[in-house]
Amino acid sequence: MPSAYEYTKEELAGLLEGEPRYRVDQVWHGLWNEAQSIDTITTIPKALRARLSATFPPSLVVANDVQSDHGATRKWVFRLADGATIETVLMGYDDRVTVCVSSQAGCAMGCTFCATGQAGFTRQLTTGEVLEQVMFAARAAAPRRLSNVVFMGMGEPLANYKVTVDAVRRLHEYRGLSARHLTVSTVGVAPAIERLAQEGLALTLAVSLHAANNTTRDELVPLNRRYPLERLHEACVNWVATTSRRLSFEWALIDGVNDTDRALLELAEYADSLRAHVNLIPLNPTPGYLVRGSSPERVRAFRDGLEAEGINVTVRNTRGRSIDAACGQLASVTNAKRRSIPVRST
Repeated sequence: MPSAYEYTKEELAGLLEGEPRYRVDQVWHGLWNEAQSIDTITTIPKALRARLSATFPPSLVVANDVQSDHGATRKWVFRLADGATIETVLMGYDDRVTVCVSSQAGCAMGCTFCATGQAGFTRQLTTGEVLEQVMFAARAAAPRRLSNVVFMGMGEPLANYKVTVDAVRRLHEYRGLSARHLTVSTVGVAPAIERLAQEGLALTLAVSLHAANNTTRDELVPLNRRYPLERLHEACVNWVATTSRRLSFEWALIDGVNDTDRALLELAEYADSLRAHVNLIPLNPTPGYLVRGSSPERVRAFRDGLEAEGINVTVRNTRGRSIDAACGQLASVTNAKRRSIPVRST
C-alpha cells in the first residue's frame, strides 16, 4: 500500500474530502513538520487517525536495531512489505545529526569492496520508503533536530533517479531542509549526473571515485567500463558549470591498491582539474573482500601528500564499524550472496 509521504498536500486533501480544511493542515503538519507517524498525530480525532492508519500502514518494520559509539550511531534493519530488507544509519555529532538512507534494496553496481555491492540487487525503493527512513530517524533523534540527509546507504541513488529527486525535493520543500544539507552519492552514472545538474537543486554531489585510472577503477567500480573516467569527467565539469556547487570525491583507501604514490598523483590531477574536495575513507572490512584497508599511518601520509599537491582533503571519521553500519558495510538483503574478488594494484 502507498505511503502517506507519496502524496502532495493537494492529494492528501482529496483523501480527506468532507473533513474541515484545517484537518488537512493538521495531518500535514504532523507528518512533515513533526515527523510523526499517523497514529501519534493527536491533534486529529481518534477515528480519523484509525482510518488514515489503515489507509497508510507503515512501510518499514524494524527487524533489527543496534547502536555503537556510545549511542551516537544507530543502525536499523527495516523489513519492507514484500520481505525485502534495507538498512538506515543515524549519526549524531556535536554540531549536526545526520541520517544515511538507502535508495534501493541491495545494489546492482557490483563494487568489489562494498558489502551491498557483493550481495546483489533486490528492487528499487519508492519515494515513500525513502522518506519514511528519514522521518523514522527524525523521531529517534528527538529532541535534537535532524539536520542532514545523505543518500549513501544501500543502492545507487542515480539508478533510482526519479525517486531520489522526488525525495530530495520533498525534503527541501515540505520538510524545510536546506538543499545544501542533502547529499546524493553516486559511483558515476554520468548521464544522470548531467540530468541532475538541470534540476535546480543546490544539493551536494559526492562521487565515489576510488581510483583515477581506468584499469584499477574497472575492477573496483564495474560501472567504469560503461562510463570511464573521461566520460565521468565530462559529467563532473557539467555539474560544476551548471550548479556552481563544489564536487566531492569519495576515496576508500585500500592497502596496496589505491593508496600508492602513483594513485595519489593520479587522484590529485583528476581532483585539481575540477577543484574537487576529496573525502578519504579508511576501508571498512567486509566478509567478501579479502583486502585490507590502509594503515592509519598511510592514511595520514596520503592526506598529507594530497594537501602538498594543493588538494582540499578530509579524512572521514569512521562511525558504526562495530555494528556493520560504516561506509560499504550495509548488506542485509534477502538475496545476498557475497563473493571475493582479487584486485590488482595501480
